Amino acid sequence: MALPASDTDEPLSPTGRLFLRQELKQEIYCAVGFKNPINVEAVKAAIQASVLLKHPRFCSLMVHDRHGVEHWHKTSVNLDRHLIVIDSLVSSSAADDESAVNEYLADLSIGAGLSADKPLWEIHFLMAHRCIIFQVHHALTDGTSFMSLLLSVFRKASDLNAPPTIAPLRKKRSMAATTIWEGIVRKVVVLWYGLMLGMRVLWVSDRKTAISGGDGVELWPRKIATARFCLEDMRIVKRAVGDATINDVFSGVISSGLSRYLDHRTPKALQEGHQITGVAMVNLRKQPGLQEPSDLTRSKSLLNWGNKFGTILLPIQYKRCGPNPLEHVRRVKVTLERKKKCMEANFAYKARNNIMTYLGAKVAGLVTYRVLSNTSLTISNMVGPQEHVAIGDNPVTYIRALIVHMLSYAERADMQILVAKDIIPDPEFLAQCFEDALVEMKEAALATIVESS
Repeated sequence: MALPASDTDEPLSPTGRLFLRQELKQEIYCAVGFKNPINVEAVKAAIQASVLLKHPRFCSLMVHDRHGVEHWHKTSVNLDRHLIVIDSLVSSSAADDESAVNEYLADLSIGAGLSADKPLWEIHFLMAHRCIIFQVHHALTDGTSFMSLLLSVFRKASDLNAPPTIAPLRKKRSMAATTIWEGIVRKVVVLWYGLMLGMRVLWVSDRKTAISGGDGVELWPRKIATARFCLEDMRIVKRAVGDATINDVFSGVISSGLSRYLDHRTPKALQEGHQITGVAMVNLRKQPGLQEPSDLTRSKSLLNWGNKFGTILLPIQYKRCGPNPLEHVRRVKVTLERKKKCMEANFAYKARNNIMTYLGAKVAGLVTYRVLSNTSLTISNMVGPQEHVAIGDNPVTYIRALIVHMLSYAERADMQILVAKDIIPDPEFLAQCFEDALVEMKEAALATIVESS
């Protein structure tokens, strides 16, 4: 859509422009399940009363000016145009609600996408399955900002007049160098990771395994499965490893679960230590938690809005089941600590923006696509509401997002696993491998705690 630029139009961020590339079309899908049948009018009322319809990005069209530059152009929002109500999924062969919702999400993820003649978001109501799906173009925002905004739609399940509690924002630990020598070492390591990233773009690729894709895999039919975790189990593992984070445990679960899955699919085909590379998303905001929804439309908060994330290359080593499953967490923890200190995610973020600015969207799209093609999976996780919430007077039973993505809600965490079904025909078994990995880690952690006490 071509419109003359005006004083009120805002240019898209470099990352936002990148996500508009056809080969990198990215949308956020967030599924919210309910305890009771959905009242569409109650959900509409909650949305109209929320910050969502007041936020500039959710009230803007993505347009091109006469020079072809993308801008956000403020417009009025007709909420009904953004709501898609589906009474029943006639074509679905799923045996239960979860499978039906996952099947719908899988089809949606390779569909035509969002129409550019309205702001780039929609809400799908799957009435028969008591679920609504928020579909938001990644050019608008990343998952952290969107989850903060979504909190304005929720209310506490225990007090329907009160908004959800937001955990106090904490500052990230400073990784500043304390000596000249440490500063020199950091710069050398950053250059090394830059070289590694460049080699990924040009020729270095993961060796083929049972989970490797092929040309055009982003267009292949997909399947989705869900792995469920208890956050307290993760905390037990975290305490046993020492100075670990939930993110370390999550990454360790992926390492252990993938090893289990590959043992099942191709027993004895891989050598011990075979490396599988994941592209992990890292939130780069100074305060990593969720923001107060009411702050998101203020000018200062808009600086934290958008796609404020970098990426790291996370090596995952294939290991056959051994006597101590906690080694997966310890090994990943060391890797993540090293990558934090050298600020690899910040380097990747700045490099991506500089390529977009100086070489253009086509080159940046090609570089990003090559990195994704030469690795095996993408990984992300995000904090959600800490307590049970509701929309209207209908309690929310789960909140889930896509890719290999873990999203916490109250005292549970669900991992959504999106795969090409011709490559991984049994994602349900892969999900079970991840769940079994955490159970085994918890048992080992409890044994460690007992021995040390």
